[in-house]
Amino acid sequence: MNSLKEIFKTKNKNLCSVFFTAGFPGLNDTQKIIEDLGSNGVDFIEVGLPYSDPLADGPTIQHSSEVALNNGINLDVIFEQLKSIKDSNKTPLVLMGYLNQVLKYGEEKFCEQCVACGIDTVILPDLPMIEYETHYKQLFTKYGISNVFLITPQTSEERIRKIDGLTDAFIYVVASASITGAKGEISAEQIAYFERIKAMNLKSTLIVGFGISNKTTFNKVCEYVNGAILGSAFIKHLDAKGVDTIDAFVKGVLD
Repeated sequence: MNSLKEIFKTKNKNLCSVFFTAGFPGLNDTQKIIEDLGSNGVDFIEVGLPYSDPLADGPTIQHSSEVALNNGINLDVIFEQLKSIKDSNKTPLVLMGYLNQVLKYGEEKFCEQCVACGIDTVILPDLPMIEYETHYKQLFTKYGISNVFLITPQTSEERIRKIDGLTDAFIYVVASASITGAKGEISAEQIAYFERIKAMNLKSTLIVGFGISNKTTFNKVCEYVNGAILGSAFIKHLDAKGVDTIDAFVKGVLD
C-alpha cells in the first residue's frame, strides 16, 4: 500500500506537509531538513527537484532552485542523499518535479531510484493526463509509484471526478490559479472553491497547496479539506534563518 495511504488511514484532518527544494540553502542540507521536519510532527514531506524552468513555481521557489543548482545539486545527488536516510526516516516523502527531468534522466532509471529511496509518490504538474493513462500509469504501477494530479479553480467537475478515479495517493488542490507563493490570507473566492470541492464528496484525500503560509491559513483551509502543504513560506524561513530553526517554523503552524 502507498505509504501516504497508511498515514491517511489513521489521520484524515489537519494533515501537514512541507515542501522544500533539495540542495537549498546548502547542497548537503537535504537530510537534516527531512529529519527535523519529521521529528517536529510534519505528516509527509514534499521534496522539490530543482529545475531550470519551473513553470508552476513563483519567485521564491524559483530562487531556491537556482541556488540549489548553483550548489551542484542534480538527481543523482538527491537520490544518494535520500538513500542515506531511507532506513532512519519514518516520514513519507513525495518527489515534486517536472516531466522533462524524468525524460532526461530516463523513465525506468528514475522509477528504480525512487524505489531504492523508499519513494512511492510523485508530483509531475506538467504530466498530461492522456500521457499518464496511455503510458505512465502502467510504468508507475510496475514500480509501485503513485502519481498526484493537481486541480485548480478552473478544473471542470468532469475532469475532477476522472482524477478522483485515477488517484491512489491524494489530490493536490491548487488554492488559486497562479504560481506558488505565500499570499497571507484566504479569500472568499477561494473558500467558495473549497466548499464546491468538498460538496463533491470525492473519495480521495484532498490536500491544498499554493499560498498556505502560516497557522491561520493552514487552519482555515483544513476546515474544508484534509490538509495543506506549506512551501514558499518555509523556503523563506530557511533563507532568512537557516536550517537550525525548523522546529520554530513547524511549531508556528501546528501549535
